Amino acid sequence: MSAEPIRFVKAEANGNDFLIVDAVAVVPRHRAEFARNICDRHRGVGADGVEFVRPAAAGFELVLFNADGGEAELSGNGTRCVAAFYARRGFRSGPLLTAAGTLQATVIDGENEDWTIDLEMGVPHFEGQSTLKALDDEIDAAVLSMGNPQCVVRVLEFPADWEALGAALESHPHFPHRTNVEFVRVVDRHHLEIRIFERGVGPTHSSGTGSCAAAVAAIRAGWADSPVQVTTPGGVQRVSWAGHDGSAVRLLGPARLVAEGLFFFSAS
Repeated sequence: MSAEPIRFVKAEANGNDFLIVDAVAVVPRHRAEFARNICDRHRGVGADGVEFVRPAAAGFELVLFNADGGEAELSGNGTRCVAAFYARRGFRSGPLLTAAGTLQATVIDGENEDWTIDLEMGVPHFEGQSTLKALDDEIDAAVLSMGNPQCVVRVLEFPADWEALGAALESHPHFPHRTNVEFVRVVDRHHLEIRIFERGVGPTHSSGTGSCAAAVAAIRAGWADSPVQVTTPGGVQRVSWAGHDGSAVRLLGPARLVAEGLFFFSAS
């Protein structure tokens, strides 16, 4: 069977990279395989995930698959990348529909390939504080959802084995659908630094939902005050949250279009 050329656009938000593909081009039963193939950094294009997009009755619909082929609820950075994709085509404000609900996106500024996007990320939901055993250690973590599962661990300094610890927590029995993991170092009351182990991806340069989870966990615990600058290995984004139940989180940060082209895909 000959390979079918599938058009893609590559975008990144603080180094968290995504491939944007017309949802019509890949039928749902082939999307997991397609995501694994195109996200492969040696035999494919390379990315942390694929956003399958299409116009909806109101705004645009996004379906996210991580690099391992697992379908995910949403990505804050991936959603910003989609907003940048449409901003180049005239989009300035409107709803982006994800599996976790509708996010309101607003283009703050930008042109051509570089954009600054504000997202209303919805209301966080807290499970509470948990003590989890991982790598023969007891880890205190804040467990919450930003539309996807999050596990936030405060550290004084990032441990040398944080990637191994992140992998152990990602697949901990406490999380039947696995989880995203953030290690958080408090710089000051308006500045956090984090490291991210993303579900289905591994260590990533940045994470929008992870930055939101880190900030809201810190605000709720009294470590920080809104707005919070969250520094990741890939860059900085700003999270705002009023700090009480029922209030929505806002995420502000950059998104950049990197490339576009054709990927040759043959479903097995």
